Amino acid sequence: MPEHDDETPIARRNFLKGASVAGAAMLTPTLAGAGATVPTPDQQPSLVNPEKPVPENTTADEIKTLLKLEPNVTCGFVRETYKSELKIAPGGLPAPFEKGRPAGTALYFMVTPEAPVKLHRIDNDQLYHYYLGDPIEVLLLHEGGTSELVVVGPNLPGGELVQLLIPGGTFHTARVTGKKRWFLGASTEWPGVVLRDRDIEMGNIEALAVKYPEAAADLRAFPLPAKPKV
Repeated sequence: MPEHDDETPIARRNFLKGASVAGAAMLTPTLAGAGATVPTPDQQPSLVNPEKPVPENTTADEIKTLLKLEPNVTCGFVRETYKSELKIAPGGLPAPFEKGRPAGTALYFMVTPEAPVKLHRIDNDQLYHYYLGDPIEVLLLHEGGTSELVVVGPNLPGGELVQLLIPGGTFHTARVTGKKRWFLGASTEWPGVVLRDRDIEMGNIEALAVKYPEAAADLRAFPLPAKPKV
């Protein structure tokens, strides 16, 4: 039996508690220097300074410059931030992914009144994430023949979503709505997208308006910017 096995459970718990506090202090020197209290082991240290939010007058051009976003065929302004090094071998998935794919990809995207998400679809499942700015209205045309209008934005009590799953094969389009007139978010896709800007199918508005008559008015209106919310 080891020599230290005669320690009581209480002593071991006190040692672990002290080590956790010490570790938290070492991991968060900037917080400690700013006068923040050292978190207890059951508390999560705050990584966001609420006193320094994104300035209200931040412009779309400033965000595009900071994140190095470039014009995109379908999604406003984009920069791919991740492509998994884990590859799915050819034959590892059924069509249309039978030629092999990265396990996943991710990108930033920005939507402005002049640069909406154009009507298109990809074969991959994708997840929209809200980050900053105004909400976007997303029109989804599901393969079963139904349509859905969803708002992706920060107002959770108001029914907005900070994440939106868009199943593969779903035609969709989106436009910004709000005061700042820009939306910053992300899209993650699995399996990963390859040949971005080519690995997509653009939607024919009039043909889809016939297939989705209840969404015809929205389909025709979505290329136009939404009116700013007061």
